[in-house]
Amino acid sequence: MFSMLFLAAALLGCSGNENGDKKGDGEKEAVNLTVLAAASLTDASKELKDIYENKNSNVTVDFSYGASGKLQQQIEEGAPADLFISAGVKQMDALQEKDLIDKDSRYDLLGNDLVLVAKKDSTLKDFNGLAENEVVKMSIGQPDSVPAGKYAQEALTSMGLWSKVESKIVYAQDVRQVLTYVESGNVDAGLVYRSDVIGAGETVKIIAAAPEDSHKPIVYPMAVIKSSKAAEEAAAFAEFLKSEEAAKVFEKYGFQPIKK
Repeated sequence: MFSMLFLAAALLGCSGNENGDKKGDGEKEAVNLTVLAAASLTDASKELKDIYENKNSNVTVDFSYGASGKLQQQIEEGAPADLFISAGVKQMDALQEKDLIDKDSRYDLLGNDLVLVAKKDSTLKDFNGLAENEVVKMSIGQPDSVPAGKYAQEALTSMGLWSKVESKIVYAQDVRQVLTYVESGNVDAGLVYRSDVIGAGETVKIIAAAPEDSHKPIVYPMAVIKSSKAAEEAAAFAEFLKSEEAAKVFEKYGFQPIKK
């Protein structure tokens, strides 16, 4: 009899809510949020995660990073997630057309700059130098899946350089990989977001910024995913990302919060 009671108590002690979560502070249930975010958000989001979790001890925010196009595909294939932050409008538009996001939650969160980077000791002076012999290889993100790669293609085309440098391009899976290629010396130059360079330390430098009119506006939209099991909590985290406190963090990492 005692063993049966002990077993029942043990089972009750291990049970939580339907997602396996245990109770958090007070009566609040523990919530795990999964945020799919563009790779360029890696550094800023880690600080924002810490701030939010310190204020909401029952919430754990798990970020999964990648190229926006790859993340879009994961959502389309039914990957469990609560919030999506894309580095391009195209990917969010595609999900909205398929009714996979809560369109009322969609919000243009951030802007950014596209910049040409090289190692600290590079003699490269401007975009035109990409067509010269000193640049043997350069890198951009894969235009079909990486928004920064698409912006780079547009900018190089606008500047009349695409046909001159296309054969030199090493395509990367996301914008952070472009930066890694430059840092390691595997390529002589790359096009990334300004925010990526801030987290790169002293290994690379900005050569030039692409003219704003050379590519489509860089916009980071976010939205709650319709299949989210924690849509209310995801919306609350999204509200935090819109706040002045979050804006200061984004600015520190080189992003441009969109004021509304």
